Amino acid sequence: MFKQTLILFCSLLFFSDSFGQVSERIDTVRQIDLIDVLHMILHSKNDTNTRKNPKKLNFSFIPSVGYTLSTGFAADLAGNVAFYTTANHAENLSEIEGDLAYDTNAQRIFVIQSVIWSLNNDYKFVSDLRWERFPESTYGLGATTKAKKENPLDFNYLKLYSTLYKKLIKNVFAGIGYNLDYHYNIKAGENKDKSVSDYRTYGLMGVSTSSGLNFDLLFDNRKNPINASQALYANLCYRENNTILGSRTNWRSIQLDVRKYLKLSPNSDNVLALWSLAWFTAGNVPYLDLPFTGGDVFNNTGRGYTEGRFRGKNMLYLESEYRFGITANGLIGGVVFANAQSFSEYPGSSFTTIAPAFGTGIRLKINKHSRTNVCIDYGIGIYGSRGVFVNLGEVF
Repeated sequence: MFKQTLILFCSLLFFSDSFGQVSERIDTVRQIDLIDVLHMILHSKNDTNTRKNPKKLNFSFIPSVGYTLSTGFAADLAGNVAFYTTANHAENLSEIEGDLAYDTNAQRIFVIQSVIWSLNNDYKFVSDLRWERFPESTYGLGATTKAKKENPLDFNYLKLYSTLYKKLIKNVFAGIGYNLDYHYNIKAGENKDKSVSDYRTYGLMGVSTSSGLNFDLLFDNRKNPINASQALYANLCYRENNTILGSRTNWRSIQLDVRKYLKLSPNSDNVLALWSLAWFTAGNVPYLDLPFTGGDVFNNTGRGYTEGRFRGKNMLYLESEYRFGITANGLIGGVVFANAQSFSEYPGSSFTTIAPAFGTGIRLKINKHSRTNVCIDYGIGIYGSRGVFVNLGEVF
């Protein structure tokens, strides 16, 4: 999950370690990570040579504190564990990721996400469970909204998504799942400029429940979803929300999420990553369930803007990122990126404005076996938007 923040201490402590045996398709003997650096600083007997063999469970953790303009001082603990589900590693790398955040402006976030592969990649199970108390600002509908239209919202949010995929042919899967979005204790303030908010015009709700089934068609040949190279991910997801399943209104959505990873040279680990997302809705969609900046699975669209900066019934998104090494041992890398997003204007459905952003960032290897990086990016958008964004694992 990304956070727009002015970092006081980006990280108080970096820690990662491993237990048991696992294989990776990189030469980790020549690679080092932050835990190796810590061992060297402390003159530990567990130097880089004792960690050259990958393990069964590879853990990565980041406790950090920081400051955001919208939340105040914040403490955050993010972590993941990467593993193979069988001893012969005849499947893709599985991952469970968690995040726990607390800040002085009443935001509380608890997230557990998982991607689990079975033997020979016959099945893939994806889940997203989170509870949030999430005061945030919305700025109206469309991509032309200005900062003076800022409208503060306060709400609690429970999210439960789960999807089971079955392999059809190699790298191609069909999936079915259940999605629940439950927003409650919703309280809306007034626009900063005292105008009537789009949220009020769209329709005020103290509670909104979206409950429905999703049907997916997936192509995924990423061996390592944490840090992919030379791979393709494409997921088409149709979601049908219905009052029969407990949804407050009937509405539907369709998303096409495509990510391409190109290794430009056989002599380098540098990667060009491309991401496109098309997200369309129909029916009586609750305001907080509309497509929005940062509304993807990992809340990473729109680096350069705060989460929820743009919102609309339909969304188009493009991003490119070039990832390159800085040190030969893989400890430090860098990226440059650019993205563009557009939202349909309200009450119509036309796309009239593109909101671009660009930036650069540093990558610090926290676990060389799972190839997990700490990602620290600085992004700049339009309308004076800019900030630092921190992630555990690549943004996409």
